Amino acid sequence: MKLNNNVLFYLNLAKVQSALTRRFDAGLGGLGMSEFAILYHLSQADKTCMRRSDLADALGLTASGITRLLAPMEKVGLIKRETVPGDARVSCVVLAPGGKRHLEESIERAERLAESLTPSGKTKKLEEFSELLSQLGKTI
Repeated sequence: MKLNNNVLFYLNLAKVQSALTRRFDAGLGGLGMSEFAILYHLSQADKTCMRRSDLADALGLTASGITRLLAPMEKVGLIKRETVPGDARVSCVVLAPGGKRHLEESIERAERLAESLTPSGKTKKLEEFSELLSQLGKTI
């Protein structure tokens, strides 16, 4: 049975995503790809504070999935939880000093790793593909 190109694209994308996650998990000096992504998104957030649900959305995870990732990160001092001023029922996640340090150290490793994985002369195509993935992420 032959699949159409759309289905093949998504199967290939899933395979590449799994392989990239393994490579980044092994190459980020103690941080996994998911932790790296969490720290990066927190560093880019307004006031470096994000509600767990917003962080889950940014990463394409469920609320329970993000909670499972955040608990050990809080325990080792990468992130911390704070209450939202004016609403004690809502908490947000902030980058802890240890998380900021780990992120800064890991960015250099991530950039080197990404460069080593990018085929020569394909930077422009990669930028276009990144834009396509961004658009797909907004429709899902």
